Amino acid sequence: MEKRPFSELGLTPELLRAVDKLGFEEASPIQTAVIPVALTGRDLVGQSATGSGKTAAFGLPAISCVDVQRKEVQVLVLCPTRELAVQVAEEVGRLAAFSRGLHAVPIYGGQSYERQFRALAAGVQIVIGTPGRILDHMERGTLHLDKVKMVVLDEADRMLDMGFRDDIEMILSRVPTGRQRLFFSATMPPAIRGLITRFATDPAWIKIEAHARNAPAVDQVYFEVDRRSKIDVLTRVIDLYDFRYGIIFCSTKVMVDELDEHLHARGYASDRLHGDLSQAQRDRVMDKFRRRAFEFLVATDVAARGLDVDELEVVFNFDLPNDAEDYTHRIGRTGRAGNAGKAFTFVSGRELWKLQGMMRFAGLKIRRAPIPSLDQVEEARASLLFEKVRGLLSQGTFRRNDALVERWMEEGFTSTDICSALIAILQGGEPAPAGEPSEKAPRPAPAPERPAAVKKGTEFSKPEPAAAETRPARAEPAERRERAEWDRPPPTSRARTGREEGFTTLFLNVGRKNLIQPGDVVGKIAGVSRLPARVVGSIDIRQRHTLVDVATEHAEFIMDKLRGVRVKGQALQPALATAAHEAADSD
Repeated sequence: MEKRPFSELGLTPELLRAVDKLGFEEASPIQTAVIPVALTGRDLVGQSATGSGKTAAFGLPAISCVDVQRKEVQVLVLCPTRELAVQVAEEVGRLAAFSRGLHAVPIYGGQSYERQFRALAAGVQIVIGTPGRILDHMERGTLHLDKVKMVVLDEADRMLDMGFRDDIEMILSRVPTGRQRLFFSATMPPAIRGLITRFATDPAWIKIEAHARNAPAVDQVYFEVDRRSKIDVLTRVIDLYDFRYGIIFCSTKVMVDELDEHLHARGYASDRLHGDLSQAQRDRVMDKFRRRAFEFLVATDVAARGLDVDELEVVFNFDLPNDAEDYTHRIGRTGRAGNAGKAFTFVSGRELWKLQGMMRFAGLKIRRAPIPSLDQVEEARASLLFEKVRGLLSQGTFRRNDALVERWMEEGFTSTDICSALIAILQGGEPAPAGEPSEKAPRPAPAPERPAAVKKGTEFSKPEPAAAETRPARAEPAERRERAEWDRPPPTSRARTGREEGFTTLFLNVGRKNLIQPGDVVGKIAGVSRLPARVVGSIDIRQRHTLVDVATEHAEFIMDKLRGVRVKGQALQPALATAAHEAADSD
């Protein structure tokens, strides 16, 4: 089944705006096939694997059929488990972000009846729940289905396996005849077909076949990781294997931009590719990637479609793809021409269930692995350095510096001390003491200009970058470790409200309401400016803004670099702090 943009499926402007805000570029196969049919009001049977995007396939038409002026239940969605009911309710809420007056509520066992009574009495248009609790409310008289326009059975085969057949039949029998019914199931056993025959009228049958194939040349691994820790785990895996050329896939354009900024700030050479870039920008990025002008391409599936790059070392699924076919397309970009490849997938929370469904449906062989520890990463770095030095010593092709070594030894230093000191320098050296920066310690070069965000009403978008835009070479491990330290809160001796000599106070339009921490401020300044963390002085985080001291000589440069950069979803508009800013109440 061919995929199509959401704009071609007949959705309202409000729904298209919500989809665009979520960052999705095109509909999945099941969404492409189901949405236009469901919008006509016809009964429908959809068969596809778990995790193929069925929620949006029925959620978008469900929202479309709701009359927000009527405070009564117009759509009922039945789910097999409370977890799935909550998940569906959350996604429907996101899809209805611009549908003013529309309310959806999950109803399931284990939740307070009083809370559900209040929600139903307040007037909701979409109810998502488990069969047992839905039937319970119907019998209590707190849920009425006489005004329902659409009934959806999600994961129908699982509901029957769990013993809900009688409940489902009772619920469907109380829905007035002629109302739209949508059935979704991964399999079609006789019991499901019997249910469809009894309660559906001339349904459209839509089946999405699995064309995914396992990739035996690719070592496939998944990590179960908290969503907030994905970036840390990603960089840890990159350092552990010393990857230098790969693609990182994200599900949305928003996530591509955010991840690219994080990697760039941590010293990794990366660039982004998604549907909001012009064709000229895409061509320029791909030309640079093929020439290995940077290491990691952060991309969406749509932008990377047809991408043909040889000798990729690794593919990362930072976000889980919609279906098994997208998964195999992603990882198939490594392990080519007889070369071994690696593919790493990050899953969090309910995504694990979705991944397991994809594995069963398409016969994928993906093994679970523990998250690498920091000790493992350090050991891998040491082993890599050891092998490089050993190879150089074995070849004997290096320029000798015996005279310099002898001078150190004449001063009483042992050979092991000299080697250790040289290795420390090679790995980045010791941090310079507080005060003036050491003349011997090289300062990280300022990052190249990145396009500032341009305000468009309440939205922000990035203009096309200059043709000469380049990214810095990849930082060595020790430099990245130093930059990683910038993400942590500064020492308490820094976190004071007094102003220091030689520092200028900047105003930032983010504060406690944005959940800003001192480490966010230090990390963002250090990341975008490539200046040492010591250029940041005291930080005063208030309710709606932040006052931060920076070295006066770098103040204008830092403001220019921060302008338009997003922190916690907010585009920064830095300015020199005024007396009014200083006196503003922290509340």
